[in-house]
Amino acid sequence: MTRTISRLLMAIGACLALIAPVAAQDDYPNKPVRVIVPFAPGGLNDILARVVSQQLSERLGKQFVVENKTGAGGIVGSELVAKAPADGYTLLIVSIAHAVNPALYKLPYDSLKAFAPVSLFASSPNALAVNPELPARSVKEFVALAKSKPGDIQYGSGGVGGSLHLGMELFKLTAGIDLVHVPFRGAGPAIIDVAGGHTKAIIATIATLSPHVRSGKLRMLGVSGKTRSAIMPDVPTFDEQGVTGYEAGNWIGIAAPAGTPPAIVARLSKEIAAIQDSADFKSKLDADGAVVVKFTPAEFNAYMERELEKWGRVVREAKIKAE
Repeated sequence: MTRTISRLLMAIGACLALIAPVAAQDDYPNKPVRVIVPFAPGGLNDILARVVSQQLSERLGKQFVVENKTGAGGIVGSELVAKAPADGYTLLIVSIAHAVNPALYKLPYDSLKAFAPVSLFASSPNALAVNPELPARSVKEFVALAKSKPGDIQYGSGGVGGSLHLGMELFKLTAGIDLVHVPFRGAGPAIIDVAGGHTKAIIATIATLSPHVRSGKLRMLGVSGKTRSAIMPDVPTFDEQGVTGYEAGNWIGIAAPAGTPPAIVARLSKEIAAIQDSADFKSKLDADGAVVVKFTPAEFNAYMERELEKWGRVVREAKIKAE
């Protein structure tokens, strides 16, 4: 009888152990959730993180609190989340830097294995712009000019290994041209230099370049992606101009530590998909020339795998070394 009761108690205990995590997932979240942005406030990563966090707070009844943990090109904040408990209460805003960093640095985490992708929010396509004095009025003309003067045209970037640098290096590989890289300390100084005519070209996101294009200081030749940008509708895509195969730009999403219960990941993904349909979210994207991208967690994971492979190839073929 004693053995029977003991076995019965053990079985009940085992059942309760299985039920507890399920119950915890069913009432998720039951306390505030940290949303780590691994970059400084003010950029598109931070803006979208705050829009999504506010709406998640309203939809799920608990605060989603944005924290900016900057340093080492996003590595500091990413490491914090990689080592956090896999319970859904610490999330990471990820972007193109998440896919580039493994090719440039020895990281204290694995960019794929250490995280569970939840949702991709949006993407912001790149655009090619030049100083107005450069005799090129289309992407095709720019490529022809560069091929006629290999190693003659200088382009600016925000620094070695940054998104502007890698965006142009991918374009060079795609178009088969030779340009000279001139790095600056940030996108702002690089754009000012191109506008001044010292360097001649730059690739950056449409939102970054559009104010300078409207003021006449830069000429935008083309945008990447399958469709034209809502904020620069008169600028044709690279594909429209016969220069195919170039797909690049910033993208922004959210991930959790690896091992986070699938039910929590699925719930977050479902709620974010609903947020992406909201007028507030779309207005923020329109203002920055970005577009909504809806991926399931599995689709987002596959996308990140492709991005890591693509940018790793660019770094290797362009022989880029982090400074």
